[in-house]
Amino acid sequence: MKYVDLNCDMGESFGAYSLGRDAEILAHVTSANIACGFHAGDASTMRKTVKLALEHGVGIGAHPGLQDLIGFGRRKMDISPQEAYDIVVYQIGALWGFVRSEGGKLQHVKAHGELYNMAALNAGLAEAIAEAVYKVDPELILLGLAGSELVTAGKKAGLRTASEVFSDRTYQSNGSLTPRRQPDAMITDEQESVKQVIRMVNEGKILSRQNEDVSIQADTICIHGDGLHALEFAQTIHTSLKQAGIIVQSIGTTMSGKSS
Repeated sequence: MKYVDLNCDMGESFGAYSLGRDAEILAHVTSANIACGFHAGDASTMRKTVKLALEHGVGIGAHPGLQDLIGFGRRKMDISPQEAYDIVVYQIGALWGFVRSEGGKLQHVKAHGELYNMAALNAGLAEAIAEAVYKVDPELILLGLAGSELVTAGKKAGLRTASEVFSDRTYQSNGSLTPRRQPDAMITDEQESVKQVIRMVNEGKILSRQNEDVSIQADTICIHGDGLHALEFAQTIHTSLKQAGIIVQSIGTTMSGKSS
């Protein structure tokens, strides 16, 4: 039997600005990565998103990013491993407070945007993030790009790790994501996305933009909450996974040896 988690980045509204369709998407995913105020989100949005996730029985994760509100955390910043450690501890702590105050439990941590991408390749940054997660709570699950330094660092630190794949992104032959600045980085066709997801889960393979098969581990599948077709993707992918006989449940449930 195959199991997979379906996660979505959310809680990315702030102030007077509203982004995403969180309330609707939460009905179709099993884990939520909630922005912690650096790349997006604010205190009120964190509280509201945590409450919505708990109401839907969705696993909650902190989604720490670079302190880059204008660039949505997707611009490169030259930060040290110590700075990475500090900002991750700070942001996990912020979301942990809201989760605890609402009677929930934090399930996982997933770095956002360029912090995630840098840590996928930079062992020093990856180890700093893993250490930050472990020292806040060694029971937390660390999500990282499949085959990345972040997954390696998480295991080395003694954390449970989940290898993440993307439903709406294309891949390069080295297993990395196609940079967003390239025109072929995003997948906008639902059926193409579904085909990619099913193959990643069932076969452990992804076809790169160089037309080469790449081995990949798919523990959790990401849907970007700010995508133009995020809700439609979530609905279609969830339904298609079930039709393919794949059990969709939170990564925390899977790692606890339970099923739903």
